[in-house]
Amino acid sequence: MTSIEIVRATVLDPIVGELAPDRTVLIDGDRIVAVLGPDDAPPAGFTATNQIDAAGRVVSPGFIDAHVHLLGYESDLGVPGKESPLYVAARAADLMTAMLRRGFTTVRDVGGADHGLVRAVEEGYLLGPRIFHGGPALSQTGGHGDFRSGGEVCAHQMSTVLPTIGLVCDGVPAVRQAVRNEIRRGARHIKLMLGGGIASPTDRIDSSQFSDEEIRAAVEEADNANIYVTGHAYTPRSIARALALGVRCIEHGTLMDDETARIFVKHNAFLVPTLAIGALLASEESTQFGVPEESRRKASQIRAAGTEMLRIARAHGVQTVFGTDFIGPMHQFQSREFAIRAEVLSALEILQSATVTAAKLLGQEEQLGRVANGYLADVLILNVDPLSDISALAEPERAIGTVISRGCVVQR
Repeated sequence: MTSIEIVRATVLDPIVGELAPDRTVLIDGDRIVAVLGPDDAPPAGFTATNQIDAAGRVVSPGFIDAHVHLLGYESDLGVPGKESPLYVAARAADLMTAMLRRGFTTVRDVGGADHGLVRAVEEGYLLGPRIFHGGPALSQTGGHGDFRSGGEVCAHQMSTVLPTIGLVCDGVPAVRQAVRNEIRRGARHIKLMLGGGIASPTDRIDSSQFSDEEIRAAVEEADNANIYVTGHAYTPRSIARALALGVRCIEHGTLMDDETARIFVKHNAFLVPTLAIGALLASEESTQFGVPEESRRKASQIRAAGTEMLRIARAHGVQTVFGTDFIGPMHQFQSREFAIRAEVLSALEILQSATVTAAKLLGQEEQLGRVANGYLADVLILNVDPLSDISALAEPERAIGTVISRGCVVQR
């Protein structure tokens, strides 16, 4: 096991938004064992095998992206379900390494990653962030997770063996079985496609999906296993229904209104907006990445609502978490989310969404999201002060100097 001493560090506290200069951060194995002031002595017996001079730079907790698709290596999300699992894993490995180097030391996969990918990373066979997975997102026939075209007959998305981003299941018994199967495979949450989406070929953004009974069944099974349900939804109708039925988190939520925001607060639920991908999909830039015209049209319908949704969420105190949702070659723009949120939110609010609030959603608030004694050693040394210029994080190759994941230096 390695031990690291980071000296001359300016440590970021994302809870209060303060920078503590001239600190020494001690890491032993995969844990932070002390954050020392100028006059503090190290714990007895601690000896560093690696010393890093931060030279006054900001030491931050690693960032958490709570909406990724590690199998989404193509713009067409139906592709992984038609490929060799070995090939899919290789492509996912490439995406994971890049995410880690951008400073995302933890991700929540909301459609695709399974226990095998998680295990490969945890055992050190693949380089990547910590993964909180839920298996494939569950979809009704013709819903957002059904990637068949209108004329396609073969239900390739029905597989529970091949790696897929979406899994079609109709009716309460099928939903229960699908949820129980993902729980058996170690899912940390269950995702339901509760409304139309941009990337799906046969539905509309304003549609609502799954019956109340199907949603209740998924929530009951997840609750029995002490995990939660998150739901893909854009419209107030889809969001309000989901939260009333026990869904704990909403992905996107772009068309949320004031009344919907009050429902979030009533149920102590979380919101994971994904604005940067929507802006990209609605732009001419997306054409070079093979984005279909229909997806661009759908993205254009909701693009302008994104910033207003952030303002509404902020005004009502909705727990807002950092998420990106990039797919295919567009993954390279993952960090743009920092800059687009800065149009509405303060630097501290954005940093909290990517650290302490995200950790709370994951149930890891005493493990992740802070540089503090006893926390997991996922640490960044930044070349910028994010409290002064949060948009600088949109350029990770410039902003991030060192990435430490699980107590090991992976980029310096």
